[in-house]
Amino acid sequence: MKFTPHYFFFIILYLFLSSRVCSAQLVQIQGAVSSEGIEVPFAKVMLKGENFGTQTNEDGRFVLENIPLGRYELLVFMTDFVPYSQQLNVTNSEIIKLNIELVKISNELNEVVISGTMKEVSKLDSPVPIEVYSARFFRSNPTPSVFEALQTINGVRPQINCNICNTGDIHINGLEGPYTMILIDGMPLVSGLSTVYGLSGIPQSLVDRIEVVKGPASTLYGSEAVGGLINVITKKTTDASLFSADLFGTSWGEINADLAGKFSFGKKVQSLLGVNYFNSSLLVDNNHDNFTDMTLQNRISIFNKWSILRKKNRVFNLAGRYVYEDRWGGDMRWKPEFYGGDSIYGESISTKRWELFGTYQLPFDENFMVQFSANGHQQKSAYGKILFEANQLVGFGQLCYRKELKRHDLLFGAAFRATYYDDNTLATASFDTLNPSVNAPSLTLLPGAFVQDEITLNENHKLLIGVRYDYNSLHGSIFTPRVNYKWNSDNRKSILRMSIGNGYRVANVFTEDHAALTGSREVVFLDDLNPETSWNANINYIQKVKVGDVAFLNFDASVFYTYFTNKIIANYDIDPNKIIYNNLNGYAISKGISLNIDATFKFGLKVNAGATVLDVFKVENSQKVQQLFTEKFMGVWTVSYEIKKWNLNVDYTGNVYSPMRLPLASANDPRQEFSPWWSIQNIQITKKFKKGFEVFGGVKNLLNWTPNRGNPFIIARANDPFDKNVSYNTSGEALVTAENPYGLTFDTSYIYASNQGIKGFVGFRYHFK
Repeated sequence: MKFTPHYFFFIILYLFLSSRVCSAQLVQIQGAVSSEGIEVPFAKVMLKGENFGTQTNEDGRFVLENIPLGRYELLVFMTDFVPYSQQLNVTNSEIIKLNIELVKISNELNEVVISGTMKEVSKLDSPVPIEVYSARFFRSNPTPSVFEALQTINGVRPQINCNICNTGDIHINGLEGPYTMILIDGMPLVSGLSTVYGLSGIPQSLVDRIEVVKGPASTLYGSEAVGGLINVITKKTTDASLFSADLFGTSWGEINADLAGKFSFGKKVQSLLGVNYFNSSLLVDNNHDNFTDMTLQNRISIFNKWSILRKKNRVFNLAGRYVYEDRWGGDMRWKPEFYGGDSIYGESISTKRWELFGTYQLPFDENFMVQFSANGHQQKSAYGKILFEANQLVGFGQLCYRKELKRHDLLFGAAFRATYYDDNTLATASFDTLNPSVNAPSLTLLPGAFVQDEITLNENHKLLIGVRYDYNSLHGSIFTPRVNYKWNSDNRKSILRMSIGNGYRVANVFTEDHAALTGSREVVFLDDLNPETSWNANINYIQKVKVGDVAFLNFDASVFYTYFTNKIIANYDIDPNKIIYNNLNGYAISKGISLNIDATFKFGLKVNAGATVLDVFKVENSQKVQQLFTEKFMGVWTVSYEIKKWNLNVDYTGNVYSPMRLPLASANDPRQEFSPWWSIQNIQITKKFKKGFEVFGGVKNLLNWTPNRGNPFIIARANDPFDKNVSYNTSGEALVTAENPYGLTFDTSYIYASNQGIKGFVGFRYHFK
């Protein structure tokens, strides 16, 4: 055979193609795609510029076969997630295995929410503006309680109310904690006596997301939902990991542990079990007033949730939680033998709390849903020599019927709540002149009914009309209507929502305001406290922007206005020795604007930032007075950056607040009447390893900010907490003496931020699917 150049050309071409084919047959790319520990099915996986592509299966796994040697860019696309890219250098014939973590576009319009209308609906379709924060958002700044976790949400501020016991509440848009309703899986479990403790001890490893509604929601949820509501949604049994652990410790001696597991009993019963343990036992007095800067705490919480599979996928969920906590703060010399005495001051609080709640769908063709809950809260405490013992039992039941008729989505509901409350204060004292010492526990019954009609006018317009009627056994009839309107553009990138609604609140001072118990101020009621009422108007606008394939932007702006009548005011100004409670003889207003920006960039940067401008005041006798403990401006941010090649995440979180008016204890009080501008900033670095293991660490309060900066002291008369060396005039006012140069009495109410300075932390997480 004669070899010509043509033969050599074909032989070389054949060998080249054969080598490519042989290499391609040996190279395989396998991978698993997940987000926040949950598999992502049906994601599109491809090599850029090549004819190799597939999608993940139901378990989030994929395989790309017959890949030739070479350099490639792997792309992964999935709705609601940031596009993923990774450079691959295929240089051998081994199987390449990848674990790909997708980043969810936070606060996107189509997240599922339930708080606005009591049904699962995409955030895009909800006529009520709702903010949604995932578990990943809160992991950027790990905290031992949901209370502290809310500090980076715009318009929401955890307020410390006591210098010594460090209890607090949640302010929404400048309104005090009692105006915020706290729900767990839609159940009103955190109220009354548990207001300042109910957000502690929820195992965060079982929290799926937190929904925030700003503005009154009394039409659906009744009393307390005046300023807004926070709904803590726990994970579904189908979404939770088989086992997860989240543990961290701090340089202030704090230890927090969250453990959770999922169990199956046959094919129809699944259970989630979560345990939270928190301990803080290090005595610290950095401001040298001989009082603890932070309370010592020992808390354990057990949470158990059951899901039972029924015919036709009808709902049956049951959950329970038990919390035990001991906390103590005060004089560094205090010991248990000083409990309730007047020699060494301390505040010791023991809490036992149980909760049971569930949802059951009735076995009818029509959609009838029963929701029920019960909880008990016992508190035994001593605030110096003031003993406070209280017991609260709350039972709640609600029947809802939902019916869709063409363009109408109707919701009918009947609810009943019973609250039993007993303590050893004036709140339950008998006013029988013959037996003034007889205790008289209160039982408040609150039956109610509501109806709501969500009308879809067309694809771009939706109207929500609702009304609720309650009958309070102490205060009579209460009527709360609301109207919501939503418009969205054809491409659903622009949304406008407008609302107007009514709210009401019935107060119990001793269960909500610990200033009524701590310190030396006398509690005075000028009259019986009547329910508050309010009217709120809100305009919300959302604009969603996609900047090529580089970034996703989400702008969320709101204007709000709330007008109060009968507002219950705790007056610290009239008499420094008293807290005087009365309904306002005038009106109060809370108004402002807020802006949130979410930005997610392809190169791994995520920014969530917000700012709120507030004006909260009361008008009485033609005088305008700014509300105590309320800032005029607040800003928050969470900046996260992922370094993919090192599997590192860097999170920088923080907040900033403008000055707020604070209560002074006398005309000569040398402390500042207004707080300065202040900011709490934190940084965290997280290293991810294979098989669901993470290690994290960082620094909290980088600026080492504490409220004693610029003040001679924070606690008034910490050297004489029982006022044994205070002299008074005939009007009961403290006199200026050589021993008491400012004419003060012991007072702990001057507080707006934590006394805890800079601290380091380190921990680890593990999720096993």
